[in-house]
Amino acid sequence: MTTKRYTVTSALPYANGPLHIGHIAGAYLPADIYVRYLKRKGYDVVFICGSDEHGAAITLQAKKDGVTPQEIVDRYHNLNKKSFKDFGIDFTIYHRTTEKIHHQTAQDFFNVLEKKDVFVKKESKQYYDEKDNQFLADRYIIGECPKCNFDEAYGDQCEKCGSDLSPDELVNPRSAISGNTPIKKGTKHWYLPMQRHEEWLKKWIEHGYLNGEQHHNAKAWRSQVIGQCKSWIDGGLKERAMTRDLDWGVKVPIKNIANKVLYVWLDAPIGYISATKQWANENSKDWEDYWKKEETKLVHFIGKDNIVFHCIIFPIILKAHGDYILPTNVPANEFLNIEGKKISTSRNWAIWLHEYLENFKGQEDSLRYSLCATAPESKDTDFTWSDFQARNNNELVAIFGNFVNRVVVLTNKYWDGIVPAQNELQDYDKQILNTLKDFPEKIGNSIEKFRFREALAEFMNLARMGNKYLADTEPWKLKKTNERRTETILNISIQITSSLAILSEPFLPFSSSKLKKMLSLEDINWNDAGKINIFKDHKIGAATHLFEKIEDHKIEDQRSKLHTS
Repeated sequence: MTTKRYTVTSALPYANGPLHIGHIAGAYLPADIYVRYLKRKGYDVVFICGSDEHGAAITLQAKKDGVTPQEIVDRYHNLNKKSFKDFGIDFTIYHRTTEKIHHQTAQDFFNVLEKKDVFVKKESKQYYDEKDNQFLADRYIIGECPKCNFDEAYGDQCEKCGSDLSPDELVNPRSAISGNTPIKKGTKHWYLPMQRHEEWLKKWIEHGYLNGEQHHNAKAWRSQVIGQCKSWIDGGLKERAMTRDLDWGVKVPIKNIANKVLYVWLDAPIGYISATKQWANENSKDWEDYWKKEETKLVHFIGKDNIVFHCIIFPIILKAHGDYILPTNVPANEFLNIEGKKISTSRNWAIWLHEYLENFKGQEDSLRYSLCATAPESKDTDFTWSDFQARNNNELVAIFGNFVNRVVVLTNKYWDGIVPAQNELQDYDKQILNTLKDFPEKIGNSIEKFRFREALAEFMNLARMGNKYLADTEPWKLKKTNERRTETILNISIQITSSLAILSEPFLPFSSSKLKKMLSLEDINWNDAGKINIFKDHKIGAATHLFEKIEDHKIEDQRSKLHTS
């Protein structure tokens, strides 16, 4: 079936703290690159994200800060929304799960599933804090991890070893609120019996089959995604509670039920749908086109800690509802470390996005480039300040920026910014133009396969080709003796530059915009790259530096800040 449109989502970040570069490298920059490419290819794309404002993490932060949960989510929603925008992450809508339309959408979902008997209702014993008089959500329980013995593991996950846990697995559990040892107390919850869905899930994940038909190419999914899903399914899926005993969240829409809310991992993914509804309402669109039409491709960008929710729980919920499409790919990234250590927000071992934007004004693309070049696509990777500096200075400045600057400066110096004629082509010129034609497809193919590091490397190879062409032909030496030949060389160099302006946009949108302005290029799309786009007598602007060199002292400041935090 022909793809008419794309729905692309990035994991909803918890609104209980600021964004760090691990978040960006995991779920937001790759998605933005993908979406910018699709838009330049002419596709209809919605790029959906927003703040996840429910769950125990929010209420824990509120208790810690001595404020209301609403104050917490307002603070971080606004901070993170601005940080995303300033960094060039171009969401169609950045929503929030505390909005009325989200609560209605999530409750409607629950009601449909309830009527279809998707859930089972069970009484169970749950941890209860007698001092605080409340049931404890998984995140409210802390104890020793049974797998790595870390003493600060949560009831749902160990942040040290990454294991998924249940509260009952913790050794010496204690309340995160009071520090007391909790008791077990009876309560009723709605459970999702995931084991009922194992058969179709296995076919869908491992082979790409859904309802007896080919749904997607399973071989295009990352091995770590398939591997983690297989591990869950082969280990036997179990029932998972879809409600919680809390007063902060989407209320369970059942009469005479108090202080029960939807499990955040039922509520949050539905946030993608409610956000789309909100955008559609505001822009006279039909939201169902993006969630219920088979010619729409759904792609989830997440970190590896969210694989089970986006590949097992959410698809079960969507299919059980009956009206919704399922994702065709879930390109989950591994984790990004910093200076050889795992990111730890509790120890402040993190590089915060809003602080980077303050400290490196006008250098958003430098970080985008570095994070893409070291993206943890198949394994955990390491961000270091020295590598960031080297990539900026030795690649962006010395290769891409240098080529563009030389071409624009020479055109302005020799012809007052008027593009010269192409004239007769030598074999070398023809070779360069033929090679140029191949780059849009090569880069595009890599992006479509979610190989963003590979795509970026190909882009930089184009800039290298431009530099080599100038170095080999030396037009600055030819100008006095062979002006006609010099015109040809600069014309071809301008064509390479125009392609760089187009092809850089997914990765380096700020630099792309600056370069297009320098070249006086308008209304130019991906399919124009690799072609002759700038003709004789076209007037370009003056040269401005695309990138600035980053000095050692600035890097030392950042490194010492990290080490002393």
